[in-house]
Amino acid sequence: MDLKLKDKVIIVTGGSKGIGNGISKVLANEGAIPVIIGRTESDVLDAVEGIKNIGGKAFHAIAELTNKEACKLAVESVIKKFGRIDGLVNNAGVNDGVGLESGNYDDFMISIQRNVAHYYAMAHYVLPELKKSKGAIVNIGSKTSVTGQGGTSGYAASNGARNALTREWALELLPYRIRVNAVIVAECDTPQYSKWLKTFPNPEERLAEITKNIPLENRMTTTTEIANTVVFLLSEVSSHTTGQLLFVDGGYTHLDRSL
Repeated sequence: MDLKLKDKVIIVTGGSKGIGNGISKVLANEGAIPVIIGRTESDVLDAVEGIKNIGGKAFHAIAELTNKEACKLAVESVIKKFGRIDGLVNNAGVNDGVGLESGNYDDFMISIQRNVAHYYAMAHYVLPELKKSKGAIVNIGSKTSVTGQGGTSGYAASNGARNALTREWALELLPYRIRVNAVIVAECDTPQYSKWLKTFPNPEERLAEITKNIPLENRMTTTTEIANTVVFLLSEVSSHTTGQLLFVDGGYTHLDRSL
């Protein structure tokens, strides 16, 4: 199926590792030009080089996404380079463990900046270009906490906000034919997830406890499986899909885990 993404310019925040990198690679495979935005220059450049090594096109911008001015400058650099933006994937974020009992107000607000404020900033700054291209936005969300890990007030609030903003923006941007959807991730095999597993005395046993409760094939979701859904939503092939929260999780969220 031709997703009609050839030479489309798509910004992917946090696109150098994990889910974001998976999305960038699938976009490149479809002929699009992923623009990887992140704060660690070496990681971003490595990701761009990896895409070019397999025959794809890619661009990048270095930005600390919690800084709204850095978000603006990153978007401006893309416009200067290509003269257009066809899509945005808001992906960057981290479960920073800011809880109610263990946290404080200042840390909570920092968590909001890390995990949802830049979703708004990036969407705001790319909007004039998306109006021209009738592009699409995909927000990456997550279930509110990592399995067995409490104390995630900041992350939970951010994910709730991501879902609400997805539907609000979908409504607001209807007159411009800009589609806005979210892909919700549960148990996905990413570097962050592996790092969390290593905090347990027996990581492999802990992983087995988790995967046995994932109904479809009792395994983790791959970054490519997330990416395939994201790229479909960015494409014209999903031209009448907007305001949706799509769960790519092997049935983990909605099916009976005793299956």
